Amino acid sequence: MVKSAYEISGADRPGRWLVTVDHASNAVPDWVCGGDLGLPAADMDRHIAYDIGALGLAQGLGAALDSPVIASCFSRLVIDPNRGELDPTLLMKLYDGTVIPANARTDDADKETRLDRLYRPYHAAIADTAAQLTAPVICAIHSFAPQLKARPPRPWEIGVLYAADARLAHPFIAACRAQGWTTGDNQPYVGHLPGDSIDRHALRHGRPNLLIEVRHDLIDTPQGQAAWAARLAPVLQQILADTGL
Repeated sequence: MVKSAYEISGADRPGRWLVTVDHASNAVPDWVCGGDLGLPAADMDRHIAYDIGALGLAQGLGAALDSPVIASCFSRLVIDPNRGELDPTLLMKLYDGTVIPANARTDDADKETRLDRLYRPYHAAIADTAAQLTAPVICAIHSFAPQLKARPPRPWEIGVLYAADARLAHPFIAACRAQGWTTGDNQPYVGHLPGDSIDRHALRHGRPNLLIEVRHDLIDTPQGQAAWAARLAPVLQQILADTGL
């Protein structure tokens, strides 16, 4: 059962970073189709329902950076908080070859209910927390599947996505590659979408930002999440210091 649209860890931490996890959970509220999107449990445990390992990685980063973490508490298949409200993929009906039965029957009223009860409260929490920080830096944490259906394997360990603002992205990519990590520049996805989380909470406010994707087979255990948090946190701190942002 989803009791809240979001959770905040370390709300009182004094660090500048605000770590967000748009796709932290695979939970479906009981008021959405009785808590069942019509998919078997095996599909709800796949990357189509949430970003595997992203929450644990983000929580480790938040602790290491002494900064707050905000995570969604609902599946991206219920409504995707990393899409603008007018984006046609806000309610996914087909994802990586899997049809989402419950979403095939949604109407405008269903969409508005999900926006009001889940999507908008999550984004309001990010906006409110960012407004309380001094010179906030937004760091969005995601994970990606090692391979999609009928596609070649993805070789990257880390992908860094950016569009109009590469102030942190470019030095972060260089620092990751210097560590020997296979790092994709705008891979395995490209840039940002209008109205997505980085656009909404960073680009529109001129805030420094990063969107980091880690391949989920590297962070699908608590040990992997802790290891990558320990690796990435000092790199984040160093590039922020070096850029003077």
